[in-house]
Amino acid sequence: MKKVVKFGGSSLADAEQFKKVGDIIRSDATRRYIIPSAPGKRHSKDTKVTDMLYDCYRSAKGSGLFEEKLKAIEERYQEILEGLKLSLSLEEEFEIIHRNFAEGIGVEYAASRGEYLNGKIMAAYLDIPFLDAASVIRFKKGGILDVAVTDALLQKAFEEYDRAVIPGFYGALEDGTIKTFSRGGSDITGSIVARAIHADVYENWTDVSGVMVTDPRIVENPEVIDTVTYRELRELSYMGATVLHEDAIFPVRQEGIPINIRNTNRPQDRGTFIVESTCKKSPYIITGIAGKKGFCSINIEKSMMNSEIGFGRRVLQVFEDQGISFEHTPSGIDTFTVYVHQSEFEEKEQQVIAGLHRLVQPDVVEMESDLSLIAVVGRGMKSTRGTAGRIFAALAHANVNVKMIDQGSSELNIIIGVEDRDFETAVKAIYDIFVLTKL
Repeated sequence: MKKVVKFGGSSLADAEQFKKVGDIIRSDATRRYIIPSAPGKRHSKDTKVTDMLYDCYRSAKGSGLFEEKLKAIEERYQEILEGLKLSLSLEEEFEIIHRNFAEGIGVEYAASRGEYLNGKIMAAYLDIPFLDAASVIRFKKGGILDVAVTDALLQKAFEEYDRAVIPGFYGALEDGTIKTFSRGGSDITGSIVARAIHADVYENWTDVSGVMVTDPRIVENPEVIDTVTYRELRELSYMGATVLHEDAIFPVRQEGIPINIRNTNRPQDRGTFIVESTCKKSPYIITGIAGKKGFCSINIEKSMMNSEIGFGRRVLQVFEDQGISFEHTPSGIDTFTVYVHQSEFEEKEQQVIAGLHRLVQPDVVEMESDLSLIAVVGRGMKSTRGTAGRIFAALAHANVNVKMIDQGSSELNIIIGVEDRDFETAVKAIYDIFVLTKL
């Protein structure tokens, strides 16, 4: 068995966390390829090393005075080295970073050094080889991952290295220029490595014991999802669940490799398995609840609109022309409603209204702001009668007015629109009816 294991910033924030990670890796010989993030926050008022690097490089590009900020970063790593009692010196590495910052090498190089240096420490601590991601993760011009070349480089490297530490978050263009993924991109590195070696499991270690049924900031101590499918997680991630970078799903999904979300601080917990499909039944009808605030609706009314061929296309063309993406488009016989992000829409609302009048000649256009969308997701909903009825009964009991209902033909999720002020109440009501009372 081969496992790829990725550890997030909170798992590597200081020497004590490093020791926990070391124990986890040493307890299972199949954990052969390790993907470290940069050190995260040690406490709530702390600063992530990646943010310190961004700030340091801005100073280098601006005033040119950045030595003190770079020294503070070096001290963070020295604190970890001393706590682990490692003789490794990073002095030469920081001299190179100083020179490159002074020469304006680029912000992506600057951001990548957090993972690079943590990878060096991890390799020394575990006494296994360090493999620079810049040598095996290849990007094309324009910043698109070169999948074929990356897979070939990784597979060739793994013929030499039976175990290795590979820093997350970055790779390089063909000319060696450092290129990073978006923030949280170490998840993607782990997924790419797992695909390249045909791993049996991709373990993603963080500070929670898996994917939770709903947001713990809304519901205290929500249950952890035991098993979730890629499709379910995609729905939950899109609506705000953020345990895993969503781009990390695709490489392993192509190979059918399960992802296991684990807690570095509670390694005894099984965590959540993310899989292509499963016959396992959830203990609840639903799998998860997620949502976002900050939407608005544009309701277009026109008599006999259902008989106008291309009516919906013309409505959406107006939004496309203004560069506005839509979220949902529930419709009736003579009504067509478009839900969009309020922040994107507000500055262009009058252009949209004018465009609608030109292209579809509506009888009435009405708008409503400060709306939330909540997704109730679950593979078990398809085979269970009355799921929607339970949701709306729970919301009615909680005095929440439902503004919109949308359910796809897959029956994998139900989207509910409510006012922003009712968002938390609605999530709690749905959680209570399906998880606490298990109706």
